[in-house]
Amino acid sequence: MFQAAFADSKHKSTSPFDFLRHLQGCHKGDNLKDVHKLKKYLEKFGYLSYKNRTHADDDDFDELLESAVRTYQLNYNLKATGRLDVDTVSKMITPRCGVVDVINGTSRMRSGRKQGSKSIHTVLHYTFFSGEPKWPASKYSLTYAFLPGTRADAVNPVLRAFQTWAANTHFRFSRTEDYANADITVSFEGGDHGDGSPFDGRGGTLAHAFAPTDGRFHYDADEPWSVAVNRDSYHLETVALHEIGHLLGLGHSSIEGAIMYPSIMPGQSKGLHGDDIQGIRDLYNL
Repeated sequence: MFQAAFADSKHKSTSPFDFLRHLQGCHKGDNLKDVHKLKKYLEKFGYLSYKNRTHADDDDFDELLESAVRTYQLNYNLKATGRLDVDTVSKMITPRCGVVDVINGTSRMRSGRKQGSKSIHTVLHYTFFSGEPKWPASKYSLTYAFLPGTRADAVNPVLRAFQTWAANTHFRFSRTEDYANADITVSFEGGDHGDGSPFDGRGGTLAHAFAPTDGRFHYDADEPWSVAVNRDSYHLETVALHEIGHLLGLGHSSIEGAIMYPSIMPGQSKGLHGDDIQGIRDLYNL
């Protein structure tokens, strides 16, 4: 259903990720127009880091890029070929959160921790930010505020998202009008909005939030948002659930059903997954 919804929507507007379509099939040894954009995409989400910036800006599909594509494929449960095959391009062009998946291409979107009996083990897929930042024990009751200019219809979906996290964690959240002193702020921003992580217009990155204890959560104001599930827009509450996970210290998960999975389709909604809840419990030693 979500694949169909995306297939319909992709013809209505151009995504910042659309350049990837004509790179489908490329692999190590190729030199094609816009391979440098693929490198920038993978750098943006943490998979690639060139010491020599000349290579970062050229169109050579080199060994470092192949390795980055392979790590991306492993994280998204794709066949790890290092080639830009159809399934990899399809996943890469899906709208997503702007927070990195991994750090310097050296890690996976899975904790590697095991849970269960001696005979049955479940590998957990939640991750944390580098250094595992978290809110101190003295700050488990957090205030949040909406910055001036926040669209009115976003207030209740965000409130419900905070309530969902509160029901499944030790955190308590209360709304305040004092946005200058709130622990968490929510706002709609467009383009380069001064936090070092510019938005890219419709499609592409939809929102982002910062690790504890920064407290900033930004929706991309250029995206089509909706309170109800709508096939042509992004669900405000679902995206809020995801970004609040980042505010509390969770990174991305490779489980597609988890709220911390990085990408989302228009018309998609979901709630917290056991992997998300276990991640918070592990981070805060609950």
